[in-house]
Amino acid sequence: TFIDTANAPIFGIDAKGLVNEWNNMAVEITGFTRDEVMGQNLINVYITEEYRASVKEVMDNALRGKEEANFEFPLFTKDQKRVEVLLNATTRRDVTGNAVGVIGVGQDITLRKQVEEERTRVAQELQNFIFTANAPIFGIDAKGLVNEWNNKAVEITGFSRDEVMGQSLVEVYITEEFRASVKKVMDNALLGEETSNFEFPLFTKDKRRVEVLLNATTRRDVSDNVVGVIGVGQDITERKQAEQEKTRVAKELQTFIDTAN
Repeated sequence: TFIDTANAPIFGIDAKGLVNEWNNMAVEITGFTRDEVMGQNLINVYITEEYRASVKEVMDNALRGKEEANFEFPLFTKDQKRVEVLLNATTRRDVTGNAVGVIGVGQDITLRKQVEEERTRVAQELQNFIFTANAPIFGIDAKGLVNEWNNKAVEITGFSRDEVMGQSLVEVYITEEFRASVKKVMDNALLGEETSNFEFPLFTKDKRRVEVLLNATTRRDVSDNVVGVIGVGQDITERKQAEQEKTRVAKELQTFIDTAN
């Protein structure tokens, strides 16, 4: 029959919740044969305890004619593997229109869930890396508003994350003389043209000047659309001061040589 050979797990229960349909794909996914499951209580036998109440509610609603689409729950296989199922629960009626059971048409979304969980894990790791990195890291969205501001950026500038989030990076935190050049770097990154080793000053909350060496990287979504910029900086204030001091000493020495008698 169509149910037996369908390329999706399909099961059915009667009005008492006992299994009366179990197609080939349900056998393949769970490892339980048709003979093993027929007449068994679907929820009590094949659904883990934490999900029994929610699955029972879906089945009970379907028995009352209230059908459910895209309900997610786990099934455990004969060898105790967890299979994630996306279920449509449809009321089954007799020729007089009375509800006599439920047909569940499922989709094995285990792989998709694993990919989603891995993506979430990687995103969380990346977020943790950004927060704890030993370099100032900030992000802006496509409108130039701050949407990332890590711990090191807080430490260097004195501005907390709450203070900067949603603010215009260029208009609020960059001095007027550098706004055009910093804006150009950000706009280029939003067009996919990234910049390395760009120097500019940030002013701290207490008006100190911090020299930053910046790499501006385009940020993209899963569809590869540009959604913002991530800036990874390096505080080079001490290095710049040392360079300026070296230049000053060299100049003094040259002046001394030139004016020596």
